Amino acid sequence: MRSTCLTLAAVGALLASGSAHAQTYDPNYPVCMQIYGPVGYLDCRYGSLEQCKFLAVGRPASCVVNPYFAQRKPMAPRRARHAAD
Repeated sequence: MRSTCLTLAAVGALLASGSAHAQTYDPNYPVCMQIYGPVGYLDCRYGSLEQCKFLAVGRPASCVVNPYFAQRKPMAPRRARHAAD
């Protein structure tokens, strides 16, 4: 009887915990808003910290720099080819 109660309690705890979602960073944007709460998540769609902070006012959130932002590197200038005389 005791093992049955423990088994039911364990199964109930597993069902109540729900599934965990992975936190992902979108590499297309340099700033993410991390929202806190029962269902916390990352919202990576901000072009600057100022923009993110403005939209985070009044929310349980903070703005962080996206460590996976794929910053585009400037291309090196091309040299003009000279025809051999």
